[in-house]
Amino acid sequence: MSQALAPLGTAQTQGLAASALPAAVGAPQSLATQSGLTPGTPSALPAAAPARKRPTLTRRQKAAIIVRLLLKEGARLKLDELPEAMQVELTHEMGALRTVDRATMNQVVSEFIAEVNDLGASFPGGLEGALSLLDGALSEPNLRRLRKQTGLIVQGDPWEMIARLAPADIAAIVQRESTEIAAVILSKLPVARSAEILGHLPGDVARRITYAVSTTSSVDPDTVRTIGQAIAAQVADESPRAFVEPPVSRIGAILNSSSADIRDGVLNGLIEEDAELGAEVKKKIFTFADIPVRVDPRDIPKITRAVDQGVLVTALAVATEGEIGEAGEFVLANMSQRMAGQLREDIADRGKVKPRDAEDAMSTIIAAIRDMEAAGELTLTMPEE
Repeated sequence: MSQALAPLGTAQTQGLAASALPAAVGAPQSLATQSGLTPGTPSALPAAAPARKRPTLTRRQKAAIIVRLLLKEGARLKLDELPEAMQVELTHEMGALRTVDRATMNQVVSEFIAEVNDLGASFPGGLEGALSLLDGALSEPNLRRLRKQTGLIVQGDPWEMIARLAPADIAAIVQRESTEIAAVILSKLPVARSAEILGHLPGDVARRITYAVSTTSSVDPDTVRTIGQAIAAQVADESPRAFVEPPVSRIGAILNSSSADIRDGVLNGLIEEDAELGAEVKKKIFTFADIPVRVDPRDIPKITRAVDQGVLVTALAVATEGEIGEAGEFVLANMSQRMAGQLREDIADRGKVKPRDAEDAMSTIIAAIRDMEAAGELTLTMPEE
C-alpha cells in the first residue's frame, strides 16, 4: 500500500499506510467484489470489448481514486496525520478528477490489491515518522538531541505537549511572553490547567492576562499553532534538570530529616554565610515546634488519628518547655477533651523519656503531617502568612 499511495509525495506514505492498512486489509475484498476482482488474482478481470485509448493516470491520480473508493467503503483514513503538503496535493487531485470509467477503476484496484498483497513491511516516511517510531527506544538525551538537530521539536499538536508541563513551568513561560501571547496560551489550554497557572502568577499579571483573553476572538488557527511551536521550541532548548525540586527545597528537606542539633547548627551557619539563603531555607523547614503557627487547629484530630498513640505519648512527654512545650499544649488543646485527658494520664505514667526516643517520635509526627499535606488532606500555612 505504501507504494500504491506514493504519489502523495514520497515513495512511502508517511502515515497513510499505517492509518489505511487496517481498513484496507478488509477493503480489497470489498473493492475487488465491487470491481469484479478476486483477491490474489488480479488477472480475473471481466473481459472487455476493445476500448478506446485511455489517458495515462499519474500515481497521484491513482492514489486519489483508491482513497475515494476506501472512503466510499466506509474506511476511516487518518489523513490528518499526513504532512500538510500531502493533504493539499491529495485534495487537489480528488477535486480535479471528474469521472473514471469502470475499466480504468478496475485496473487501479488491481494494482492496489497486488501491492497490498506484496507488502512485507512498511516504515514511517521522513525523519518525523522515524523519530516517532523510535520514541521510547532511544535514550531521552539522544532523542532530544536528534529533534533539535532536525528541527522536529514536537510531533503533531504542540499544545498537547505544553498542556503536560507543570503549571509552575507554564507560568514561568507566560511571564516571559507578552500579555497578548499569554492570553492565547491560557485560552488554548484546558480551563482547569489555565486556572492553576493563574494561581502561580502575581495578581497584577493575572489580571492583565485575564483581560487580554477578551481580545483573542480574532486570532486565527495558524497563529495559535505558530505560538505553540515557538513555545515547544523554547522548552526543547532548555537543558534537562537533574533535580525536580529547587535547591532551597532540597536543603530544607535534608535539614528536616536531620537531628535538632545538626539542623540548628547548619541553619545558623547558612544565615551567617548568606542571610537571604538562610531565610529561604528556614521557611522550608518544618519542625515539631512549628506546629502551632503552621497547622490549622481543625487538622489536629486528623493528625492524631494518623499517628500511633504510643508515638504521641512519647513526643508529648518531653514537650513541656519553650517552643516545644507550646506545640505540645497546642496539640492537646485541639483534640477531644476525653482523648486529651487519656494522653495526659499516659504521659504521667510514661516517666522519663530518652531524648533520642522523643526526637524520633516528633520526626514521625512531622512525617505524617508532610504525607497528609502531599495527599491534599491538609494545608500548611507559610510563615509569612
